[in-house]
Amino acid sequence: DNVRACAQGVADYLKQTGLAHQGLIVGYDNRFASEDFASAAAEVIAGNEIKVYLCPKATPTPVISFGVVAQKMGGAIIITASHNAAIWNGFKYKSEFGTSAPSEVTAKIEGNITHTLATGKINQMPLAKALEQGMVEYLDLTPGYSHR
Repeated sequence: DNVRACAQGVADYLKQTGLAHQGLIVGYDNRFASEDFASAAAEVIAGNEIKVYLCPKATPTPVISFGVVAQKMGGAIIITASHNAAIWNGFKYKSEFGTSAPSEVTAKIEGNITHTLATGKINQMPLAKALEQGMVEYLDLTPGYSHR
């Protein structure tokens, strides 16, 4: 599954750069299957022993970017195709600064994804188990953004 491979690439990047201990926000938009893809990404990040803060509802990208900075996270995964057609979807990584990842970061993540696809090794923890063990926690970022 492409979403899981991409999430594994991000998890590997966070571990390689020492950002894993800060945790990661996973958010999504209202497009078809976005919530399911976000859950799949959260399962992989949690399976890599990285704390996930999962948005409980569709959340705009600027709110998630704000949350990364306000909560001092290692970054964010956002399931969205942004300005593209409604029938599309996409996978974005936001840096620990809440910004789009620079090309050198995306190159490292792409290399990790290529390695993941070659080996087939994707760490996963079922969402229910991750929630039970505290590896995934729901976090609504909207109130903090609205009151800033």
